[in-house]
Amino acid sequence: MKQHYKHEVKNLVKLAVPVLIAQVSQTAITFVDTIMAGNYSKTALSGVAIAVSIWLPTILFGQGLLTVLTPIISNLNGAAKRNQVADHTRQGVVIALFLSVIMMLILYHSDKIIGLRSSADHPIDPEMFEVAVSFLRAIMWGVPAFLLFLVYRNQCEGLSNTKPAMVIIFTALLANIPINYILIYGKLGLPAFGGVGCGITASIIFWLMFILIRIYTLTSPSQRDIRQTPITKLIDFVIIKKVILLGTPLALAYFFEMSLFAVIALLIAPLGPITVAAHQIIFTISSLTFAIPLSLGVATSIRVGYLLGKRKPVLAKQTAYISLAISLAIAIIVALILVIFSSPIITIFTQENAVIAICMQLIILLAIYQASDYLQVVASNVLRGYKDTKSIFFITLLSYWVVGLPVGYVLGLTDLIIQPIGAAGFWIGIISGLAVAAFLLIARMIYIQKQPVEVILVHASR
Repeated sequence: MKQHYKHEVKNLVKLAVPVLIAQVSQTAITFVDTIMAGNYSKTALSGVAIAVSIWLPTILFGQGLLTVLTPIISNLNGAAKRNQVADHTRQGVVIALFLSVIMMLILYHSDKIIGLRSSADHPIDPEMFEVAVSFLRAIMWGVPAFLLFLVYRNQCEGLSNTKPAMVIIFTALLANIPINYILIYGKLGLPAFGGVGCGITASIIFWLMFILIRIYTLTSPSQRDIRQTPITKLIDFVIIKKVILLGTPLALAYFFEMSLFAVIALLIAPLGPITVAAHQIIFTISSLTFAIPLSLGVATSIRVGYLLGKRKPVLAKQTAYISLAISLAIAIIVALILVIFSSPIITIFTQENAVIAICMQLIILLAIYQASDYLQVVASNVLRGYKDTKSIFFITLLSYWVVGLPVGYVLGLTDLIIQPIGAAGFWIGIISGLAVAAFLLIARMIYIQKQPVEVILVHASR
């Protein structure tokens, strides 16, 4: 038994570290955007913040839908059905292209979405509004590339190969920095695009990522059998239906989680650029810390799906608990780092005293929710491995929109309980929602694991 624990920890680390580097690199792209836009002007930073609050829930809906390919492919791999992987990837491409059209239309009409929050009493700064809309209309051209990149990334990760995405996204990060600099500040004879330059850069980077991962899947010896699998159907509605039925709850869960932050950003927009900038800085730090449980969660999903494909539910259960224990230990360490080094962390982003003052309050709240955030992410990915995606949707909806947002709104903008405390009230709401999510997701995980073995295996092999 002890030997198995060591073996699983080794497997989880082997899978998680490349995902962590990839996720940190991907998040660091937003990190770079925030720093460069913030150094350009606080209006540029605030405009990018509002744009990102629309961009993330939109694109993460597609990511949530497509991410179900990872446990599906890992289950096929564990069950020695690699000959079915290419068919599932191909249908992922079909879904990605269809989603791209819808998402590009949404982003093009983002002015109407952002305008919903502006009123005569609380107008959004016109320059901030213009930066946000222009950013979204620039980044929308990268949507097809990003979604197609995700399809092939999920194929690789489902086959327990997490290194390609790591290398590609890290390369994208390195390319992002000089391109951002050139476009934001207007170098090499180009005009200074300011915050909009971040959106243009993102589109370029997404196409680079897609091209690189496609080259890998077309040339890698480890995927030769996948490439050589005969094409039976160009469009397979049975597979598309399976991916959509399993993926839609995940897509909605991603959407509900990230749209919570989007709504919060829109609700605090009338409080002014300083508050919005502080919220964006803490959100960016949160995104960086989130990379740790997410990478561990992806690794857990791959291992659980693979072990269930191997018809080893007891080992899958043990892997789930090992991952939860690791996540809790890391969460405590990260929380201590955020508290101890709060000042130097914040000053990386801004030197404005008014913004720093609000950030110093919010970063303590960020530290408080690390444990529940880490646990809920890993538990969610365990359920993903079991292909129990509907419960993730309902729990996310309840936790974030029935608990998190109302608590945040009441504390942040009303005097029903205390005097309104602005952004801090919304972060307290986030803490409440994450705590509920962690409890319910773990409870659901325990319930599934107590089911008869055959029921678990049949459900996981759907």
